[in-house]
Amino acid sequence: MRAIACVAVYAAAGGVATGENYPVRPIRLIIATSPSSAADIVGRIYAQALSNDLGKTVIADNRAGAGGNLGAQIVAAAAPDGYTLLLTTPAHVISSSMSRKPAYNLAVDFAPVSQVSTGVYVIAANPSLGAQSISQLIALAKARPGQINYASGGIGNATHLAVELFKSMAGVDVTHLPYQGAGPAMVALIAGEAQFAAANLTAVLPHLASGKLTPLAVTGAGRSSFLPHVPTVAESGVPGYEVTAWLGIMVPRGVARGVIAKLNVNLVSEASSPETKQLLAKVGAEPAAGSISAFAAFIQTERAKWAQVIRRAGIAAEL
Repeated sequence: MRAIACVAVYAAAGGVATGENYPVRPIRLIIATSPSSAADIVGRIYAQALSNDLGKTVIADNRAGAGGNLGAQIVAAAAPDGYTLLLTTPAHVISSSMSRKPAYNLAVDFAPVSQVSTGVYVIAANPSLGAQSISQLIALAKARPGQINYASGGIGNATHLAVELFKSMAGVDVTHLPYQGAGPAMVALIAGEAQFAAANLTAVLPHLASGKLTPLAVTGAGRSSFLPHVPTVAESGVPGYEVTAWLGIMVPRGVARGVIAKLNVNLVSEASSPETKQLLAKVGAEPAAGSISAFAAFIQTERAKWAQVIRRAGIAAEL
């Protein structure tokens, strides 16, 4: 009802943006992560691209906090006029299943525009573990239940849930060591305090090259072009396993369909450009834009998948 009422008020005032007249002023892209993070860099790539295409400045506005919830709440409460966008991350999907009283509902308070990028995590091990592959990790974990530990960027973090999904699908018992962010988790893994982890691709690449860490697998459905010699988890003995480090754009529910369509067309166009692909490659990402309906279906699939993982693992009870 809030969105409908807002649309009525804006329409009465002549302030509703339509596909024909949009945009007439600067747009704000809320990035719910800290500056210089991979998500921030991807968001700024698309903010600049949209600025060029639409003829109005798209301002990248970092609003980190509460695991991405702060930025999402700002967008959920914004006027549904197409001038406030959310760079959506897996954290926003996960959050809706982590809290009994979430501050927003991704399915109700937002409308999808398009996915913009995709990537993978790398399951990497400290060499002291003695595992060179996922199959060896599974064998070690089954021989030593509960004795092998893994690091994550925190409870409910995507790197936490990626391993929880692996645990359930591989039938292993490994112990979670949550840290306050991906940086401390990586430090613990290199030091041997943790024995393996699902890590951000670009963050782990230098440590794979130096030999400080051993790549066991990538989490996507297919191999990564950045690590073509490293198999996927699925082809390493856990069929059906897939976790992607995706990003997308959403707007408050109630934004005119013409505005959403115009944003979608521009995002799809930019994602197909060689320049965008080259820029995304610097943070280990690949363009992945598509139709509005495809992104909506993807979000639903992600929400169902992570809700099941969270429920089975009892993760919400840890908070």
